[in-house]
Amino acid sequence: MNRREFLQCATLLITGASASQLGFSLSVEQTTYLAKAPDYNTLEVDYFTPAQRRIVAAMSDIILPRTDTPGAIDAGVPQYIELMAANWLDAGESAIFTAGLQDMETRIPAEFGAPFDQLSHAQQLQIMEAMEADAEDSSWYEFANVLREFISDAPFICQIKELTIWGFFTSQEGASQVLRYDPMPMYFDGDIPLNRDDSSWSSPL
Repeated sequence: MNRREFLQCATLLITGASASQLGFSLSVEQTTYLAKAPDYNTLEVDYFTPAQRRIVAAMSDIILPRTDTPGAIDAGVPQYIELMAANWLDAGESAIFTAGLQDMETRIPAEFGAPFDQLSHAQQLQIMEAMEADAEDSSWYEFANVLREFISDAPFICQIKELTIWGFFTSQEGASQVLRYDPMPMYFDGDIPLNRDDSSWSSPL
């Protein structure tokens, strides 16, 4: 399997969703892998320190805050990220993620006088926007690159954003309360109109 297929399997195991609900089909290799995999729905994880856990929660909340719909915290995204970091990132990805998280732990209090999770929303946003600006040369930011393979050398800010989006939109909250949920039996319609501000559709859970 390539890295994207591997991460798809991880999402299925951790969230309990099905491939059809997430809009992709499984290869034979993926099906075989999932049949042999342990049950991750009940897996306890203790990979981050308490301080790191608070940083990840604050960052995911900046990316997908609660509005009139659920946000990342409501959907359990921080735990999803911890599970992925502990069990699914390869050695290179894990090294980037760990270094980025440790940088947040040490550099931010030194520069701002308080841990990231204790800063104001405006300060947190400023820090994450600066991280994005520093990472803008990564191929992760290529225009319209939505069907890319998982980019293993993507900077930490990109990893956090991608895992937050994956975790949120494969959760029950994201799929049923943010995506437009259609409980009718599935059928193909190639001409469903979307208004400018409409969200996409979710398959039945």
